[in-house]
Amino acid sequence: MKKLHQYGYIIFLLILWGGVSCRTGKNYQRPDVLLPESFNPGAHAADTNSIGDIAWKNYFSDPVLQLLIDSGISRNYDLQFAIRNISIARSQVKQAGWLWYPQVNAGLSGQYYRNSDNSPFGTNNGALVNHFNDFVASVNMSWEIDIWGKISRQKESSMAGYLQTYEAAKAVQTQLVADIAQGYFSLLMLDQQLQQTRKTLALTTDFVKLTHLLYDAGEVTYLAVQQAESQRQSTAVLVPLIEQNIRIQENGLQLLTGNLPGSVDRFVNLTDIHFNDGLTTGLPVSLLNRRPDVRASEMGLVNANAQVGISQANMYPALNLTAGTGFESIKSSNWFNIPGSVFGVAGATLIQPVLRGRQLRTQLEISRQQREQAVIRFRQSVLTAAIEVSNALVQISKLKEQENIARARTDTLSAAVSNAQLLFRNDMANYLEVITAQQNALDAQLSLAFIQRAELNARVELYRSLGGGWK
Repeated sequence: MKKLHQYGYIIFLLILWGGVSCRTGKNYQRPDVLLPESFNPGAHAADTNSIGDIAWKNYFSDPVLQLLIDSGISRNYDLQFAIRNISIARSQVKQAGWLWYPQVNAGLSGQYYRNSDNSPFGTNNGALVNHFNDFVASVNMSWEIDIWGKISRQKESSMAGYLQTYEAAKAVQTQLVADIAQGYFSLLMLDQQLQQTRKTLALTTDFVKLTHLLYDAGEVTYLAVQQAESQRQSTAVLVPLIEQNIRIQENGLQLLTGNLPGSVDRFVNLTDIHFNDGLTTGLPVSLLNRRPDVRASEMGLVNANAQVGISQANMYPALNLTAGTGFESIKSSNWFNIPGSVFGVAGATLIQPVLRGRQLRTQLEISRQQREQAVIRFRQSVLTAAIEVSNALVQISKLKEQENIARARTDTLSAAVSNAQLLFRNDMANYLEVITAQQNALDAQLSLAFIQRAELNARVELYRSLGGGWK
């Protein structure tokens, strides 16, 4: 009993030593990153509001678009895959939490032994019997004391991995929301282009009829008829092309939303889509917490930093406590007699790696280099985020200017078509001027729709680049 108390005292000291042990590796500290002071020169320095904090249902007001995004969040396969990664990482975190506790195993065995008669334990050498049974029921415990903080680092690594997958899933959702919105706006653009093309086709068809009448009256040559018909055909071929693009765009949206190929309902025009003119971006440093992909990159760095501590701890001695108890007997009849069949064992093992073919040191060096790679990836993600915000702001500003010019050009060319037709009827302009005016007007209308879509997409990109879309 006295020895048992001594063993217990030693084990208590070892546990206490483990409890106050030092941790290998350095605790994580966020590295310095390059960020501008403000995205908007002249903006108020204390303006911390950002459109990235707006929930997507409040940012996108179109009911059809909201239904599409809802469907995408529920059914998109890429997002579902990312969510499953979260579940996997969560299980790994739970497993890491159990590293603090001892491993306990229970066993039940029965064995029959027969020694040769001439063996040291045989009957020819004085043994009374040369065979016996051995029945054992036992419970064994093994516990690694976290002297160097390896288990702490393992848990830290698992938690960082979990948070990385969580943020990665949010990044997938932000990109998905942006892709669906931009795909929907592209569909509205194609609708507008198809509408304008059909209007122009109707005008060119009327002009062909007019040239036929003038040809029959001998006022124009047949070349004018051919040129007018060629212009009509050039416009007509755009109709099935745009219709084809519409169907492909619809299928693209159905893929993003996890649905079978089919049409997409829409009840608004491209010009009916409006966003709040406010372009509040908040402080650039807020991207470190708002952007899910930046957060995921940082959690990857935290994980890599913990792996350095684990690799370093593997080079130091490992202390394991073992204990076991149970019942053992050579007869089944008194197998569970107390205290006669009770046995117990307790011990401690200190293992220091000595010669492992430089594996441990190599692994430490690799872990350190991987941590440096993670630092580079994190800084790159921050820089990319800042560049994306800046690009989106520039696009919105310049596309607005382009839209104003394109709209004025469209109005001018639409008026030119009317004037050219009027002059042609009064024999003050030739057919080439009418054809040119019609073609230029159609090009301007298609270009205006493209620019309007591009501006809407730039606003979506600004929203995504500021971390919006996962709320």
